[in-house]
This record gives sequence, C-alpha cells and structure tokens, in this order.
Amino acid sequence: MAIRKKSNKNPPVLSHEFIVQNHADIVSCMAMIFLLGLMFEFTAKAAVIFVTLQYNVTIPATDVQSAETISLYHYGIKDLATIFFYMLVAIIIHAIIQEYTVKSKLLHILQHINNNELSFQKINRKMHFSKTKHSKFNESGQLSAFYLFSCVWGTSILVSENYISDPTSLWRDYPHTLIPFQMKFFYILQLAYWFHAFPELYFQKTKKEDIFRQIVYIGLYLFHIAGAYLLKLTHLGLVLLVLHYFVEFLFHISRLFYFSDERYQKGFSLWAVLFVLARLLTLILSVLTFGFGLARAEDQQLNFSTGNFNILAVRISVLASICMAQAFMMWKFINFQLRRWREHSSSQPQSVKKKFVTAKGKTSRKERENGINGTVTSNGADSPRSRKDKSS
Repeated sequence: MAIRKKSNKNPPVLSHEFIVQNHADIVSCMAMIFLLGLMFEFTAKAAVIFVTLQYNVTIPATDVQSAETISLYHYGIKDLATIFFYMLVAIIIHAIIQEYTVKSKLLHILQHINNNELSFQKINRKMHFSKTKHSKFNESGQLSAFYLFSCVWGTSILVSENYISDPTSLWRDYPHTLIPFQMKFFYILQLAYWFHAFPELYFQKTKKEDIFRQIVYIGLYLFHIAGAYLLKLTHLGLVLLVLHYFVEFLFHISRLFYFSDERYQKGFSLWAVLFVLARLLTLILSVLTFGFGLARAEDQQLNFSTGNFNILAVRISVLASICMAQAFMMWKFINFQLRRWREHSSSQPQSVKKKFVTAKGKTSRKERENGINGTVTSNGADSPRSRKDKSS
C-alpha cells in the first residue's frame, strides 16, 4: 500500500481533495479485496477471474514432441476482469513511482545531491521547477520506467519465441489463436496500463486544455494494442510495440536529463534519428506482413470461430490505420523540430546583442536578476528548446 505525504489539512471524507490525496490507498484496498477473495472457497472462483489469466488450453506432450505439457492461451470476455484488476495495480505502482522514485530518487541522482534528508520541496526550489515543468518531469519519470520495463520484457519474449531470428513468424501460421503465457500476460498488462491512464487524468489534476490531447494519446495506444490482440496479430504487435517503446524511452530519459541540465542535447539528437528510423521500419514490417505474408496465405476467409480475420478489407484497414498513426507522429515530430529551429534562430541575434552589451559592462539590473551574463534561464521548458532571452 502506498504511503501518502502527510498534510496539515484534512479534507472531508469522499471529497474531491480527499480522493485525489488518498487515491493510492483507496485503490490498494480495492485490490486487497480481490486477493483476500482467493483465501475463501466460496469467493475463490470469482476472485481468480480477476487475478489470474483465463482461457488456458493444455497441449499434451505427444502433440508437441516434448516431455512436458504446454499451456497456451486464447482470449475471451473474462479478460476484461483481469485487465480491471491489473489496472488497479498500475494505479498503485504509478503513485509509488511518482511519490518516491521520480520526486526523490531521480532528482537526487540527476543533481548529485548528497544530503539524504533534503526534502522534495527544497529540491524543487533548487531546480527552479515551474508547475508545468514539474508535471512534465513526473510524466517522463513514470513513462520512462514503464517503457523500459516493457522493452526488456517484450525483447525477452521475442528472443525466447525466436521471432527475431525468423521474421516470417510475424505472419506464418496465422491466425495466432493460441499464445504462450508470457505473451498474453504482456498484452493484458499493456491494456491495463493504458486504461489506468484515464483515471490518472483525474488523480493528477490534468488541466482542462490538456485533457483532449491526453485522451487522443491514450486512445491511440489502446486502439492499436487491442486491435493486435483481438485480430490475432500478437506477433506483429509485439515487435512494433518494442520498437516504438524503445524510442519513447530514449526521449523521456533524455528529457529527464535535460531538466537537470538544459545544456544537455545529445540524447534528443539521437532520439530524432531513431524516431525517423523507427517510423520507416514500422511501415516496412507492416507492408511485408499484410502485403506479402498474409496476402499469400491459403485461407483468406473470414471465420470468427477460428479467429481468422485475413481478408482484404481487414488487411487494408489495419495497414491504413498503422500508416495514419505513423504519419500523425511524423507530422507532430516535424512541427516540433520546426518550432525548435524558429526559436533557436530568433534567439541568436538577441544573444549576440546581450553578450556585446555585457562585454562593455552595461548589464542592466533586470539581466543580472534573471541570469548570468545576460542569459535568461528557462524554467518552464518541457522540451529541448533553446532558451529565449527576455527583451526589455
């Protein structure tokens, strides 16, 4: 159970502030109800649906030429209960990371602060975090932890199932109705994590102007992950998720270092190159899977009982969805880079002028208050932009 910070104010029970301050404890109690249900026989059958994976199929040893039986899984309506339980777990872990790892440990490491008793408020004042920058720092902290965990776990599945050494496994033997335990658990946790992001908009007091952008961002993840899971495209979905998550992890970890030192730009340069390469590789793998592999399959009839969705209309729809998502991300990326370039270009003449004035010893009082040698520090930046100087 997550321990919340002590507050001098005690908001009324079940009020807005009470729920926000104690949401991790409330959700922890809800999760404990399901775990306690496993201890009693008359509730175990219902509780096990929430805690463990459902729809397992045991394959005898004679079928797989092995000395041990293998348990594989498919999906069904009971998966919604499992997703709900692990959504509660994701909310708890999110609160723990935010309260202890992001706010205390990461700031402690990035700034090399050796005083273990230094409070977060003192660290925040030392870092000169604005409210917007503080929110972005928390976001990057928990997302970088999630992306790193998902990348390592997803890569281990790819290696163990030989998907990397054999690219034809992306479409061979489609539909991939039966999947191993690790594969199904991976998708369940991915869906649970992105579903948990909706209540987090309330718990984190997201600004009204940012809610729509966040909903679109979360919805795109849920749409593509659920689509890969329901359409039996788990192999391709896993490869594309690991590829995308790695690039996103690099961006958020670079942004964390940027918050500690705004001169840090190397991570963003590497991210920009890998971002473009990831988009191209995603399109190549998608076109190969739908335009080459599945298009040449013998069985191309829609069959819900066997889970075969390999028909022309579905292939075109899925491929178009992937292409539109990549185009949308590239459009956002290009706009971001153009904005950076404009701000860098507009700040250069002012920087040269201020340095010239400083060299003559005519630095104004306002410049001395805002920075050193006439350079204004940017406290509200949430991206690797060049710092803009304030003109009088």
